[in-house]
Amino acid sequence: MRETINVSDKIVWMHCSSLGEFEQGRPLLEKIKSHFPSYKILLTFFSPSGYEVRKDYAGADYIFYLPSDSKKNAAQFYDIVKPQLIVFVKYEFWYYYLSGAKRRNIPLLLISAIFRKSQPFFLNYGSFHRSMLTCFTHLFVQNNQSIGLLNTIGYTENVTLSGDTRFDRVIEIAESFQPIASVENFCQGSNVIVAGSTWSEDDRELAHYVNSKSALKFIIAPHDISKERLQECLKLYKNSTLFSALNSTLPPTKINTIIIDNIGMLSRLYKYATIAYVGGGFGADGVHNVLEAAVYGKPVIYGPEYSKFNEAIELVESGGGISIKNGLELETTLDTLLKNNEKYAEKAQSALQYVYSKKGSTEKILQFIYENRLLTN
Repeated sequence: MRETINVSDKIVWMHCSSLGEFEQGRPLLEKIKSHFPSYKILLTFFSPSGYEVRKDYAGADYIFYLPSDSKKNAAQFYDIVKPQLIVFVKYEFWYYYLSGAKRRNIPLLLISAIFRKSQPFFLNYGSFHRSMLTCFTHLFVQNNQSIGLLNTIGYTENVTLSGDTRFDRVIEIAESFQPIASVENFCQGSNVIVAGSTWSEDDRELAHYVNSKSALKFIIAPHDISKERLQECLKLYKNSTLFSALNSTLPPTKINTIIIDNIGMLSRLYKYATIAYVGGGFGADGVHNVLEAAVYGKPVIYGPEYSKFNEAIELVESGGGISIKNGLELETTLDTLLKNNEKYAEKAQSALQYVYSKKGSTEKILQFIYENRLLTN
């Protein structure tokens, strides 16, 4: 990755708020790089949780934090970068950067967008926010509800129902799966529960079941891997060890739980699950990425807070996801799935079919870029 922008480069700029949005934008970014090799990729982040994890990502030529949104910063940014195409992911709205793109006639796309009735765009006082929408050349949205809302404020021509590019990303990960030898050795011959992106609330609901089921294997991947959180998990889960200590701990027969103490492995860990649990659903911010588990054809369980996430709602509706209200419900659900082969197979197949039915968002956006000659080789 280069430190300084080369003024002779033809640049495509993608902006992501954080790591989740990066994973959403990544399939399109990589398609652009392979289909239009003469262009350089500039990737910017707002959040450290995105930048710190992906600052060495090989798919981009430049990776930076986006300078704060001001008239001066935006003008300087465009004077230096001179992007040929701009892609914002999901719900990033930076007024001076957006209006600057419009003034300079730079094509600007919003991808995997999702709109809700409560957002300022659709309220009486939302004229400022509505003005930002006018800066986009085209809006690619996830669902029909978003289309309907945009129609009410006059957006009928430059809106496409394309779905969510995250489906393409999780399918790509699953189809290029790379085994984890130490995890395979740990899991052999057992039913395995993988609990990903857990918070303290999730672990407290899970702990009794984990500690009482010595015949099962558990893989716990906390959302936060700070020393304090890892120690909390080791204390909650009585027969556990850290992933990093797997090769130097007690014989595997004496432990039934691995605590994952690294970032970046979770999307592969779900492959080893008999049943997946996705954390976050007991907190105000809601459940984390359920697609990473569903793509492997695993029943996916999560807490009650998931109404902000279209894919989590649809996964429940499809039969592949199960929302539980408390630890007791969680234990009952796990036992039922493990004992009832027919019900298990039905849930697993529903999860797999749901994800694959949503494939193709990236290709729709790429086709738009081609047809409108937003980039040319």
